[in-house]
Amino acid sequence: MRALSYIEGNSPVHRLTGAAKLVVFLLWSILVMVSFETPILIFLTFLGILLFFLAKIPFHSVSFILKMMALFLILNLAAIYLFAPEQGVLIYKTRHVLSEGFGRFTLTREQLFYEFNVLLKYFTIIPPAVLLMVTTHPSEFAASLNRIGIPYTVAYAVSLTLRYIPDVQRDYEAISQAQQARGVELSRKASWVKRLTRTVPLLLPLIFLSLDRIDVISHAMELRGFGKNKTRTWYSSRPFNRADVAAMILGVLLFAAAMWLTFKDGDRFYNPFR
Repeated sequence: MRALSYIEGNSPVHRLTGAAKLVVFLLWSILVMVSFETPILIFLTFLGILLFFLAKIPFHSVSFILKMMALFLILNLAAIYLFAPEQGVLIYKTRHVLSEGFGRFTLTREQLFYEFNVLLKYFTIIPPAVLLMVTTHPSEFAASLNRIGIPYTVAYAVSLTLRYIPDVQRDYEAISQAQQARGVELSRKASWVKRLTRTVPLLLPLIFLSLDRIDVISHAMELRGFGKNKTRTWYSSRPFNRADVAAMILGVLLFAAAMWLTFKDGDRFYNPFR
C-alpha cells in the first residue's frame, strides 16, 4: 500500500464529496492554528481519531507517513525548547521551576504545558489531513479546489502532485531493489545509520527520473493546450448531497462554538496557572 495515495472504500467519510471534506478541513485547520484552548484541542484530537477509525483506513497503509510525522514532531518539540526554553513563561506570565538546568535551560511547568499544547495541535491536525488525502480521489480533490475558487491550473497541479507520490515511491523501491541486487544492504539487517547513509546515493537517480517524468507530462499538457481557457469542466466532480450539507453545517457550528470558547475571556491561551 502506497503512503498518502487514494484508498478506495465505502465508509461515510469516503461518500462525502471532496469539496465538503475540504471545507471542513480548512475550518478545522484554522481553528487548530488559532486556538490554544487545551480542552478544545483534546476534544478535536479524539474526534479526529474517531473519524479515522470511521473511515476504516488500515493503519499499515499510513504507518510510514505517521512515523515520519512523529519524527518531525519530536524534532520540533526539541527545537522549541532549544531556542525558546522560556516561551511558556512568557505566554502564561508565571514561572514554576521543576528543575534547574544549565544557564537559561531550566524546566518549568509552563514550558511543559506549552509544548504539550503544541503536541496536541499535531495530534489534532494529522488524522483529518491524512483522511483528506487517502479518502479523496486526486481528480475529485482538484475539482473541489476549483469549486472553492482556486484556479483550475493550480488545482490540476495539486492533483498531479498527489498522483505522482505513488510513482515516486515505486521508483524508489525499484532503485533500492536494483542496488540490493548489486550487494548494497538496505534491509533491516543493516543498522539504521548504514541504511540512511546508503539511501542518500539513491536520491540522485530518483531526482533524474522525476525530472524526466515532469518534462514528459508538461510537454503533453502543452501540446493539448492546457491552460488556454479560463474555465474547464471536471469529470470527477460530484454535486453536494444531504450528507455533505450536514457535514459542512456541523463543521461551521463546531468552528463557531470553539472560536467563541477560545476568545470568550479575551485570550486564546488556556491558562491553568492563574
